[in-house]
This record gives sequence, C-alpha cells and structure tokens, in this order.
Amino acid sequence: MAKIPTEFDARRLPDIIRRPLLNEKATRQLEDNKYTFDVFHDASKPEIKAAIESLFSVKVKKVNTHNPPAQARRIGKFAGKRAHIKRAIVTLAEGSKIDLFPDV
Repeated sequence: MAKIPTEFDARRLPDIIRRPLLNEKATRQLEDNKYTFDVFHDASKPEIKAAIESLFSVKVKKVNTHNPPAQARRIGKFAGKRAHIKRAIVTLAEGSKIDLFPDV
C-alpha cells in the first residue's frame, strides 16, 4: 500500500480551493459543521485537508469528495461542456469554525 504524503508544496495549497459552495444543501450542512468547496480536479483528500487547515487555521476531522458530471452548455449552434470540477465536503473538528459570512 502506498504511503500518503504528509508534506505538500506550500505554493500549490492556496490554488487547490476554488470557492465555497453556498446552495441549499450546503447551507443545511453548516449546522453539522460541514463546509462544501469546489476544488481543483486533481486534488487529493490529504491535499484538501492541508489546504483548508493552512488557509482557515482550523482542524479538519474528515474530507469527502465527489466528481459531479460536467454540465452541458450551448451557445447558438455550438455545444460544449462546462469545466470539470471536484467538490469536497469538509467536516471540521468540534470547536472549529470557518467564517464564510464576515460582518459587513
């Protein structure tokens, strides 16, 4: 079995997380201390965990990922697909919190 790397390129970590996802399901999961992010398509779970912990200074308990199918797009007669994304649902340890909505 391959050993999971524990050290990652620090220059790559900020680029792994694209944006937080704020839809109805993701908002419901905030109550369970779960945050959903769109991440770079070839990011691994240990890389996602390291990126979240370094960017937001929180302790990550678990990372779940899934690859939703690419959405079809059409502009006139030209058909194509949207760029490939990967979603990560990050469960934080008790007492950790990410402030997605800072006081305005």
